Amino acid sequence: MLVGVVGKPNVGKSTFFAAATLKDVPIADYPFTTIKANVGIAHIVTECVHGEMGVKDTPRNSICVNGKRLIPVKIVDVAGLVEGASAGKGLGNQFLDDLRQADALIQVVDASGSTDLEGRKVPAGTHDPLRDIEMVEHEFDLWMFGILKRDWEKATRSLEQAGGKIVEHLAERLSGLSVTFADVEQVLLRLRFRTEKPSQWTDDQIMQLVVETRKLTKPSLLAANKADLPTSPPNIRRLKDTGREVIPCASEAELLLRRAAEHGLVGYTPGDPKFSVREEQKLSAPQANALRLVDERVMKVFGGTGVQDAVNRAFFDLLKAIVVFPVEDETKLTDREGRVLPDAFVLKGGATALDLARTVHSELAEGFLYAVDARTGMRLAADHVLKNRDIVKIVSSGKRG
Repeated sequence: MLVGVVGKPNVGKSTFFAAATLKDVPIADYPFTTIKANVGIAHIVTECVHGEMGVKDTPRNSICVNGKRLIPVKIVDVAGLVEGASAGKGLGNQFLDDLRQADALIQVVDASGSTDLEGRKVPAGTHDPLRDIEMVEHEFDLWMFGILKRDWEKATRSLEQAGGKIVEHLAERLSGLSVTFADVEQVLLRLRFRTEKPSQWTDDQIMQLVVETRKLTKPSLLAANKADLPTSPPNIRRLKDTGREVIPCASEAELLLRRAAEHGLVGYTPGDPKFSVREEQKLSAPQANALRLVDERVMKVFGGTGVQDAVNRAFFDLLKAIVVFPVEDETKLTDREGRVLPDAFVLKGGATALDLARTVHSELAEGFLYAVDARTGMRLAADHVLKNRDIVKIVSSGKRG
């Protein structure tokens, strides 16, 4: 699964990305600092199962800190989107192309209202962030609309004459955006269009199709960035009134805490509502003051910086992700080397035992015989749908490389 970090220029997307991944990326207070997409590894945080199972884990592919499992996931930070991007303005074509394979989107918004639609600085509180959201969504929709409208009349008439199915045509046209046949079928059933005569659909109907397809296949949430600035709270309330999922964020505070923790200055795990200063005497006066402001203006007000919450919700809420722990010995919960609960994998909701085998190693999937639920000892068929926090042994005639 891949989550895209999107938004107009100069809202703090790259700071959000750096705070989530600790990857060094260009960060500056002007538009189009990001030109090429940055792909990095963030983590989702969930309760480890070792406490419930009464064992001490020795993770391999992830981290366990105070009972919290940090599991790697992939996110991409793309160039800022401006009005007219669907027609090629700014870095629009690159932006949209970089988002093709994203399964969900985190739209970073300047909640303080201190940047205009182009990302230029304006007095705080003078710009409406609702306009940014509408612009980003509309440009994405116009881009998809352009993909569908290319040779629409000719293609749909040929389809009708040949007795073809519009669902298959649409799925093929949008396959590069990770849109499936089932996705298109679901949208068309909801809209109740006359599928036997697509050549008679109006542009408004095609745009309806695009909007519903985008909502289904690229679900999104809002990271209301710069939440700690004085002009942000009223805008955050207005954003929430739209019915969208909104998470107040302070990306600069998160990046500061992550870097300080990396250097041993503070005790902090992403998503924690608090942090602790380890050796105050090692802090310079500016560092001590910065941490004090983060504590007073962010942690005590919002209960955290919001960055980890946004990443978690993108995977768990938007994509209905589950975390599954594969083992090779279902009684000791170990791998072949005796490590307890060594791996934790993030899978899409609805994933099966065979999907888990495929994720662990392709040869396990090719030789799949059955799986075992480590909690109950029950055998699981290939099409058994897994649940969050399942502990599973894969039995296969194939061997891992």
